[in-house]
Amino acid sequence: MQPSGHQLIGQQTVVANGASIHAIDPSTGETLIPTYAGGGKTEVDQACALAEEAFATYRESSLEERAAFLETIASEIETIGDALIERGMAETGLPRARLEGERGRTCGQLRLFASVVRAGEWLDVRLDPALPERQPLPRVDLRQRHVPLGPVAVFGASNFPLAFSVAGGDTASSLAAGCPVVVKGHSAHPGTSELVGRAVQAAVAKCELPEGVFSLLFGSGNDIGQALVADPRIQAVGFTGSRRGGQALMATAQARPQPIPVYAEMSSINPVFLLPEALKHRGGDIAESFVASLTMGAGQFCTNPGLLIGLAGPELEAFVDAAGEAVKASATQTMLTPGIHATYQDGVGALAGHDKVRQIARGPAGDGPYQCQAALFATTAADFLADDALQAEVFGASALVVECANPEEMQAVATQLDGQLTATLQMDDSDLEAAKALLPVLERQAGRVLANGWPTGVEVCHAMVHGGPFPATSDSRTTSVGSAAIQRFLRPVCYQNLPAGLLPDALKDGNPLGVSRLVDGKREA
Repeated sequence: MQPSGHQLIGQQTVVANGASIHAIDPSTGETLIPTYAGGGKTEVDQACALAEEAFATYRESSLEERAAFLETIASEIETIGDALIERGMAETGLPRARLEGERGRTCGQLRLFASVVRAGEWLDVRLDPALPERQPLPRVDLRQRHVPLGPVAVFGASNFPLAFSVAGGDTASSLAAGCPVVVKGHSAHPGTSELVGRAVQAAVAKCELPEGVFSLLFGSGNDIGQALVADPRIQAVGFTGSRRGGQALMATAQARPQPIPVYAEMSSINPVFLLPEALKHRGGDIAESFVASLTMGAGQFCTNPGLLIGLAGPELEAFVDAAGEAVKASATQTMLTPGIHATYQDGVGALAGHDKVRQIARGPAGDGPYQCQAALFATTAADFLADDALQAEVFGASALVVECANPEEMQAVATQLDGQLTATLQMDDSDLEAAKALLPVLERQAGRVLANGWPTGVEVCHAMVHGGPFPATSDSRTTSVGSAAIQRFLRPVCYQNLPAGLLPDALKDGNPLGVSRLVDGKREA
């Protein structure tokens, strides 16, 4: 299977006539074929009309039908075989092992959501039977379930061409909830996106679902994305990308006559607190593992550890020296796109030119066109607290060490941090009291709190939270990874005194779906 350069609207392949998109091999700078002619309002209208038409049927598909559809998508992706991996390597510069692992994660999360759909707990069924004899007032029959919001616009991410893209977590959780999806593919890897899109398209046909359940659009610039979010048939948005891009979509969504939720994952520097006893006893090991996490994938992860906070003294100095040597020895890696490389260079340049920041180390320069040269910087807590610009995310292998004069300064830094996806405690047992003092602050600042690990690597499971307070995400109550991600695309509906013939199966007496239900306040399997 080879990419064709077409939009995928329902079961159709459509040739648009907008501005051209070309993928670039970042390892060589070579322009790849085919050319993708960008779509516009016409293609958005076609895709959204089909999605709205499909919603009436797809929202009431059975649990088994929907679960089987998600599993079929996974199988169709696997059927593409090596062609998908090779195209992904050419468009991103990522190594084969990384892309094969990401394909496994993508198919794994589709199958996870299939199991979630079958279990039916996401329906959150609640029944409060009528109490006609209750005094002083009787109670009517009340039954509640969750229903899907409607068609969802999903924006593919630049840094995960599979797991956060066309059939990634936002798409999987939307489809699991019963929402048709219109994906705006990322212009950095259109061929990879099209191959996966064709797999989803094939699954829709095999499962005999309405064709508008899935569409894939491409477009250069911001116009097509803004048109998609503004379309009145779209009822929610899933986005992973820059803070500027996420806020632009949020503004469009809120300016609509009917505002809609935008679930945007945007910006995080993922602070790591280096507690004293941990540094004293294993500072060298922490430094080595930190740099391994920092430079993984050229640092192009939203959970990259970009900020380290410790108490000034010989232990922190030794850590900084060891981390600096590890950075100098780190291999250069190709960044995903020319644009990401340029933004990284600007961010590192801003830190290097800051009069309150000193450079600790740079990695070796590469010989390719878009190579990441890792960077480590340091500043004092007083200077960090005085300049909000030092909290700016540098997307890539760059980190800033903040030297605190005392525990009170460390607490002040923690309190002043923006919202984060993660916060990490590097600690020993004797650091427990210091960790206890920080934990209440970190719970308010981050969606995931770690001890003695590194934030890179996000497990797809039931307990994971990949979210956090603004600007990490646009809605701190949600996660974009894990089974709870389905909740973003659902809303509760209460049915009062409906006759049995009108009740949906999930709410009928006898529990025909066999799902967990809360009946008169008591959980029943």
